[in-house]
Amino acid sequence: MLVKAPAKINLSLDVLHKRPDGYHEVKMVMTTIDLADRVELMDLYSDTIQIISHNRFVPDDERNLAYQAAKLLKEKVGVRRGVAISITKYIPVAAGLAGGSSDAAATLRGLNKLWGLGLSLDELAEIGAEIGSDVPFCVYGGTAIATGRGEKIEHIPAPPPSWVILAKPTIGVSTADVYRNLNLQSVDHPDVDGMVAAIREKDYEKICALAGNVLESVTLNMYPEVAQIKEQMRRFGADVSLMSGSGPTVFGLVQHDSRLQRVYNGLRGFCEHVYAVRLIGERHEQ
Repeated sequence: MLVKAPAKINLSLDVLHKRPDGYHEVKMVMTTIDLADRVELMDLYSDTIQIISHNRFVPDDERNLAYQAAKLLKEKVGVRRGVAISITKYIPVAAGLAGGSSDAAATLRGLNKLWGLGLSLDELAEIGAEIGSDVPFCVYGGTAIATGRGEKIEHIPAPPPSWVILAKPTIGVSTADVYRNLNLQSVDHPDVDGMVAAIREKDYEKICALAGNVLESVTLNMYPEVAQIKEQMRRFGADVSLMSGSGPTVFGLVQHDSRLQRVYNGLRGFCEHVYAVRLIGERHEQ
């Protein structure tokens, strides 16, 4: 069984406070884009889980979130079957695009069908929340407000159609370090509610004006390359440029094909990993 695992971007990301459990309380708007890993699931005769990947940055053991998803699903429903999970990566690793979380979510959705479990997306999302904060959103896909530590999902309509240009510098960013250095007293908090209203109104210009990510206050200072890409993206003509998640990937939105080519070509001149894809914004089917 072949399952697509699309990446996500954050149109708005705010951090409200640090919680007693050590996590941060967040409020953000996420949407899926047409850049996806391919997750292939194959039954095994033995009751084992195998990860197959040709990307050296993807672990092939229990550190892999897809492995964790299969193991947890087996435990929850008492399945005594094995599976080989082959992951073909198209989403850059450690990029702020939820690639690993999406692979885990695709594994849950795929095994639900392969094993005939009949679980709802809500039930799969609940299991996914035990694996990682972004997994529940990735189970559903589409466009949503995420609160709590990111696991509480409220679905909203898709944004108006547009191109998404992604540029990832060849650096890794530690999400833990970014949150550790976040000073919530001295940052501008994005207007998440305003972003939700703009999406409901299909107001592209307002979406661009309200896009914001509170984590930029840390990552752009720690990694000047990210700030430089963000600046260049606007200079080449993107309607908005914003970091996704804790970075280091920066995305820009463009509605017109002619401008898309200009931004894409400009960034290719100075950044190795550049992608031009469409917003999806629609939920996965059951």
